[in-house]
Amino acid sequence: MDLSGKVVVVTGGASGLGAATARAAAAKGAKVVIADIQDGTAVAAELGGQYVKCDVTNEADAKAVVAAAVALGELRGLINCAGIGTPQKVVGKEGPSGIAQFSKVVAINLIGSYNLINQASAAMQALPALADGERGVIVNTASVAAFDGQIGQAAYAASKAGVVGMTLPIAREMARFGIRIMTIAPGLFETPMMASLPAEVQASLGASVPFPPRLGRPTEFAAMAMHIFDNTMLNGEVIRLDGAIRMAAK
Repeated sequence: MDLSGKVVVVTGGASGLGAATARAAAAKGAKVVIADIQDGTAVAAELGGQYVKCDVTNEADAKAVVAAAVALGELRGLINCAGIGTPQKVVGKEGPSGIAQFSKVVAINLIGSYNLINQASAAMQALPALADGERGVIVNTASVAAFDGQIGQAAYAASKAGVVGMTLPIAREMARFGIRIMTIAPGLFETPMMASLPAEVQASLGASVPFPPRLGRPTEFAAMAMHIFDNTMLNGEVIRLDGAIRMAAK
């Protein structure tokens, strides 16, 4: 899909993988809507786009984001990058951890992704078809934790496995409308979450990647997202973007 002049929504676009992907989409001529609970005004201004404050777990916020996107033109793309990954063991030193944190992680990572897909895909269905009958492209962000979840990652792994699991059935449902959906499962990447760790820990984690032996760069995630838009045959699949890493138990 040629993104020139098209509208693309990027959740979590104020920083990290989302900001890099928003910049990549803008470089292809897209009108970018940054949807984030964090202030994305600066990124939106840099790209000549628009920032809409959005709690991805809130249905009204998702509707507001899509309404803002539709007001700018043809909403042809949605890239879900919003997410959290707070670690927590099922049973800690003080006993059962409870469900509050687990529920929050699943709500943001899984339900939040579905929430935006739910609203954006309805808008895409109403658009005229482009080449190959295409009307829209949706890119989700999972994680290698969906397959190699480590100790303390039960909530994060479950939420990302849910994103993986809904990719194919949604792709099958949207096929008759010409809307494609793909999921990227990144490994160890340079993100704000990773930046909070000591430099020596980051270096050690990067060295654990078979090749290239370093942390992934947000621009590499963005490049994969843009290739998904470019390649019409990519649909209903999950791509591991991880340098061949397979996570150990801890």
